[in-house]
Amino acid sequence: MAVIAAIAATAAPGYHFLAPSSATAASATLPHSEHLSAPGAAGGHGRALGEADGVVADGTAVFDDDVPAVAKLDPALLAGLRRATTAAANDGIELVVDSGWRSPAYQEQLLREAVSEYGSEEEAARWVATPETSAHVSGDAVDIGPAKGAAWLSAHGARYGLCQIYRNEPWHYELRPEAVAHGCPRMYADPTQDPRMQS
Repeated sequence: MAVIAAIAATAAPGYHFLAPSSATAASATLPHSEHLSAPGAAGGHGRALGEADGVVADGTAVFDDDVPAVAKLDPALLAGLRRATTAAANDGIELVVDSGWRSPAYQEQLLREAVSEYGSEEEAARWVATPETSAHVSGDAVDIGPAKGAAWLSAHGARYGLCQIYRNEPWHYELRPEAVAHGCPRMYADPTQDPRMQS
């Protein structure tokens, strides 16, 4: 875990080690740009963003069916995540949802903030996808915290078809059912290397 944290800490400017929070700041492993928006922040159309857009409170559980960020995840992804969370709890490890499904407006805001944070669209793309390409917007990705939880999932997630997709994002997981039998596929260095991100 310390290795993951050390690598992640040098991977991106603006990296912060704070208590888990996707609504107000970064979690223990998230780069600052992923979670700059507080609940009630203005979205792309002048309306306040909130829970209905996928903003989550600290400590959101994978079993919180009344939270849109959880409820709107792909059902197979959510099922695997719930099985993994139960197994992690048996090992004394907590998994929480730092971010799950996001509305296009929320994703757009995160992207704008990342451009501001990192100084260019090219650098921001290493951390935040466009609404059109984001696996969060489609409900096919979840960001897991805290750091110990993400590290546990990195070690055990393949058993549940859950794989870290980007080397620079140890919190970001997607469903890869074939991983149960064959292990997770090779990670991309960052989202800019992922063919799905090319729009």
